[in-house]
Amino acid sequence: MTLMTADEYVASLRSVRKRVFVLGEEVGDYVDHPLIRPSLNACAETYAVAQEPAYEALATARSSVTGERVNRFTHLHQDPGDLVAKVKLLRLLGQRTGCCFQRCVGMDALNAVDSVTFELDRDLGTGYHARFREYLRHVQARDLVVDGAMTDPKGNRRLAPGEQADPDLFLRMTERRADGMVVRGAKVHQTGAVNAHEILIMPTQSLAEADAAYAVACAVPADAPGLLCVVGRQPSDSRKLEGVDAGNARFGGHEAVIILDDVFVPWERVFLCGEVRHAGLLVERFAGYHRQSYGGCKVGVGDVLIGAAQALAEYQGTEKASHIRDKIIEMVHLNETLFACGIACSAQGTATASGTYLVDLLLANVCKLNVTRFPYEIARLAQDIAGGLLVTLPSERDFQHPAVGGYLEKYLRGVARYSTEQRCRMLRLVENLTIGPGAVGYLTESLHGAGSPQAQRIMLGRLADIGSKVRLAERLAGYGETSGSL
Repeated sequence: MTLMTADEYVASLRSVRKRVFVLGEEVGDYVDHPLIRPSLNACAETYAVAQEPAYEALATARSSVTGERVNRFTHLHQDPGDLVAKVKLLRLLGQRTGCCFQRCVGMDALNAVDSVTFELDRDLGTGYHARFREYLRHVQARDLVVDGAMTDPKGNRRLAPGEQADPDLFLRMTERRADGMVVRGAKVHQTGAVNAHEILIMPTQSLAEADAAYAVACAVPADAPGLLCVVGRQPSDSRKLEGVDAGNARFGGHEAVIILDDVFVPWERVFLCGEVRHAGLLVERFAGYHRQSYGGCKVGVGDVLIGAAQALAEYQGTEKASHIRDKIIEMVHLNETLFACGIACSAQGTATASGTYLVDLLLANVCKLNVTRFPYEIARLAQDIAGGLLVTLPSERDFQHPAVGGYLEKYLRGVARYSTEQRCRMLRLVENLTIGPGAVGYLTESLHGAGSPQAQRIMLGRLADIGSKVRLAERLAGYGETSGSL
């Protein structure tokens, strides 16, 4: 089996007996847990769209490893067209779910590990790349969800991993055996981890020789002994239980802390073990891919928010006001700028030594730096258009109460041709995306996902080649090595 349906994906998770904790309790049936299920529904959309003939070319690809048609989320990019298709697919899924659909991190991790292991083998004579390709065949053949796990807790940020008061604040190898290694530590901010079949672990930063134990990349089944998932809280996350007040009627997200308490990893699933020279390269390539991703997924959610703002303007009778039209246009401008950056860094992608294509890292970082700003302005404009009722709207239960429901239905109606319920549902959707649990995926993730704004600025400083720009200016100013005589 190469392509699962959405129903087959949900069914497959029932056999993955992972340990999951939610609100202080260990839950056995995490698949149907009401706080997790909306995120599972969103992830299932990545399977549903791959079954639709209209999106076959976008959501699937011919595997360069097996020759079979596979879900694009398990595919290695073979040319700039693949990179562009990825961004377009992510936008589509953002439009369909209005939230994070969780498989981007795994796709980005697979592509980064592929090229880095190839170069690691070439440079040091190791055998990681063949191991990884065999693992990828396993993932593609079963159409698995892979959670890319990079971010460590980090403890005291001023100290290197080995200098921490607690050495486990960065994930590390604690034991090397004949048949594999043992790892201990945690990975934080893990989007959709509960919905994954596999955890693909990567180092979180560049490392020195003294910290070789932390240069670890490996794949672990999500139900491996010693692995635990603790689901994090989100603003107003209990709204997922409250019907209309939930805002997003079907989809949502979740983040988790993954704890690895002496988890054994066989050698065939180890792709980096102490080779510190390549740890930073893996981080850089993964970050580049993931910063590209945000030019698709956040744009799709932005499309939803723009649509919700326009609908509210129509429900309230303000859609023809010049300042409202101007705000909608500004939202579109900002959103399409993000998309343009995502497409640009994809179209400018180049082949790595393994044959897998890498985005233009400079433009990918420009894309992500814009993503740290523009969604916040789009959200601000949406709240402006929505008005104060966005945060003062009574609950669905009040509308159902015999004493006050009729009054609320009467007084909170806008333009007569639209129902009060339509207005309330759209207000709740904007609230979800800009204040509630949806804002975690659309705003907070835009700021900190794939690295904070400072991380992108550091990369821009490294990649911009300012010196060449100085020489261009010197030449045109009439001096410097290439200026010629006056």
